Amino acid sequence: MEIILSKLCEGLTGSLGKGFGYHIQRRTDLNGKTRFWGVRQSNGAIPADGHWLFIVLCATMAQNGLYIADIRVSAKELRRAINEAGRLWGDSLVEAPDNQIYNASDVLRFKWKWCI
Repeated sequence: MEIILSKLCEGLTGSLGKGFGYHIQRRTDLNGKTRFWGVRQSNGAIPADGHWLFIVLCATMAQNGLYIADIRVSAKELRRAINEAGRLWGDSLVEAPDNQIYNASDVLRFKWKWCI
């Protein structure tokens, strides 16, 4: 999942809280552009719903707009996170191609409709 920072925030790395098993990492692409990604931690146990909760937290933070402006998460990653959490998803995600991209608004709308 890519995390797009707001204009007020130049950088954001590290954990957003205990219990997710994910953190934000800064990476530079081949064009020299700095981008931020949600990344699974390599040490420690990751809760079954940690990935899904991390995506929802980032989407919620994007709605506030202070640090995160938006997120970009693929249908494949979203399905994996929801499946790991033991929740169900709706028809629109089942039919979506793996590379379909969802933003923060899409994720929150999806959460309220299907994955409460």
